[in-house]
Amino acid sequence: MRCFKSRYLAGLAALVIWAVSASLPTQAATILKPVDQAAQQASFLEFRNQLLQTLERKDLKGLLAVVNKDIKASFGTENGIEGFKELWKLDQPATSSIWRELSTVLKMGGAFSNKTTFVAPYVFSQWPDSIDAFEYAAVLGANVRIRAKPSLNASILKTVSYEILSVEFSENQQWVTVKLSGGKKGYIASQYIRSSVDYRAFFEKIKGRWQMTVFIAGD
Repeated sequence: MRCFKSRYLAGLAALVIWAVSASLPTQAATILKPVDQAAQQASFLEFRNQLLQTLERKDLKGLLAVVNKDIKASFGTENGIEGFKELWKLDQPATSSIWRELSTVLKMGGAFSNKTTFVAPYVFSQWPDSIDAFEYAAVLGANVRIRAKPSLNASILKTVSYEILSVEFSENQQWVTVKLSGGKKGYIASQYIRSSVDYRAFFEKIKGRWQMTVFIAGD
């Protein structure tokens, strides 16, 4: 009898715990949708369009014409126009990665921090202050597949849209490990996820002319 009563009470307690937990709201995913305020200022929108064309042509003279002489290009010594040129190996412009990196940043939109400063991409300018930028990253699209293994042939665990996820970056540049509920891990192709401390650019209107004053990664 006592044994039956104990089992009954244990079962009743488990039922109560289940009912309480089921009634609690689940934590909503943190969403970071794309933002692009460039059109709010016609002069900046025109500047950005022209800069994108410059990058597509790999026009070194055109690029340097919009780089501020005191540009912040690193957290080390490679700053100012000469440091920028050295860092991006612009003595060999055809093979420099600046064209790809800066173009990617510009195409991802951004926001004005004030009337004379535009910050791109949106992943940096809109990143929530409460979330650790070194432990989380933003999914860049809708219905992005999280796979069980770092392979396009692996099974799909779930799909996510514009979520901020806990991540583990590794030497595998094609895939990013994401942490799922219950300690499970999945994998997202790297082109669909971005850290807020990846490359970002600041553009300031100085004496009536838009210039790039910052192009940097890290913290």
